[in-house]
Amino acid sequence: MAIKKNQVLVPDHVYVPKHEIIPVAEALEVLKKYNCKPTELPLIFVNDPAIMGLGPKPGDVIKITRKSSTAGSSLYYRYVVEV
Repeated sequence: MAIKKNQVLVPDHVYVPKHEIIPVAEALEVLKKYNCKPTELPLIFVNDPAIMGLGPKPGDVIKITRKSSTAGSSLYYRYVVEV
């Protein structure tokens, strides 16, 4: 897919929060902290434009860091699934 001159990639857009794949050990800590199973986390599709450049695989856990004017930043977690 060729990138056009004025085309903005979704992960690089100013309004898209930081997305990152977390290591399995960190994912297990998150699941333990929230006392849940991976499938009980909110889901994100493997082909979501915000994470496509990360090379996610089904079963990965994505950490989303959102900036907040009141809290500074807040963390959200998503479980990667196939379409």
